[in-house]
Amino acid sequence: MKRIGVVIICVALVVSMLVVPVMAKGGFDEFGYNYNARIFNGIGENWYRGKNKPHLGPWQEGQPFVWDDTYGPDRLVMKWSKAWDNARFDGADWTPQAWVTNHWNGQIPGGSKEIWHYKIIWVGPELESSPHWREGGYAIWVEFEVIMSHGTVANKHFWDAHANPAGLGDPLGK
Repeated sequence: MKRIGVVIICVALVVSMLVVPVMAKGGFDEFGYNYNARIFNGIGENWYRGKNKPHLGPWQEGQPFVWDDTYGPDRLVMKWSKAWDNARFDGADWTPQAWVTNHWNGQIPGGSKEIWHYKIIWVGPELESSPHWREGGYAIWVEFEVIMSHGTVANKHFWDAHANPAGLGDPLGK
């Protein structure tokens, strides 16, 4: 019994070490964004209506985007790298260290009933000809590659992209 108590305390300490720094970095706004921690945790509607439109990146400007309210109540967790943040918000050059992940969960009451996971990296305007392009992905937003896309719809699992390697960051070290 004493051993279980020690294990619980150790787990609580590890969890607090992971959670407290994110909370200490400025916290989440009313939409679900914590720009200091580079994370969004909210619903699809808040991502789209509250924050995405005013913060479109240069690759999205002038491109039509139609919102489908089917995904409005879905839970969404996005995380992005410092390089993504610097290029998108601070005017820095895009680099192969720029990435974003999206995890959609519509398996909630009123949700889309779909689940999707995406990993997106910057590869440059050369796309498939870029040295940063990975076999198995697909192009998006003029200079980006989806290196992983898989999800569940109607209890069937789909893989749209599974690049090799599928890890984030630049495998070439550039």
